[in-house]
Amino acid sequence: MKLIIGNKNYSSWSLRAWLAARAAGQLFEEIRIPLFIEGSRERILQHSPSGKVPCLIDHGLTVWDSLAICEYLAEKAPGLWPTDPAARAFARAISAEMHSGFPDLRQNMTMNIRKDYAGKGHTPAVDANIARIEAIWNDCRARFGAPANPAGPYLFGAFTIADAMYAPICFRFKTYDVKPAGAAGEYLAAMLAHPAMKEWEASAHAETESIPFEDLYG
Repeated sequence: MKLIIGNKNYSSWSLRAWLAARAAGQLFEEIRIPLFIEGSRERILQHSPSGKVPCLIDHGLTVWDSLAICEYLAEKAPGLWPTDPAARAFARAISAEMHSGFPDLRQNMTMNIRKDYAGKGHTPAVDANIARIEAIWNDCRARFGAPANPAGPYLFGAFTIADAMYAPICFRFKTYDVKPAGAAGEYLAAMLAHPAMKEWEASAHAETESIPFEDLYG
């Protein structure tokens, strides 16, 4: 199995697939292709028909798009979705909402792990996106998390695809110093302390590439 990803500092979609692969317990070769430099698209096209990352290759089968990769991995490791049907439906709904939503936050608070942009990026639309995310986190923890589910500190107790989908938001909140209160804040702290998140963060800090248009605030 191979997973083609972009820069760890910037590539939020790569992070989602990488976390899911780690959570699934899969052994995979990580192929990191720095983005937006000469030849990067050509290198990606050698693996991914979309010309984008991430892309998973498993014994000749190519799967692109983060959510499709997560679903493929869930077939190999069923625990990646909650086992309860109601929780699983809820997890899929919030994952799909993240996959297609929150455009203002994406535009004004790009994932940039190495930066400290405290207080930057806020607009009324961005703040509305943040409020919606906090509501999702609080709702998940109230319905499916502790104390009702002692399996873990994540959205549905144990770590699932839903957590992988919201992981880049956690790094964004750290970069832009967004501090949710209550259960959402506890969830954010748990995600940032997750060993795989810490590993990804350390790798991002070790990178030397810079993408100027992603360094929004200097």
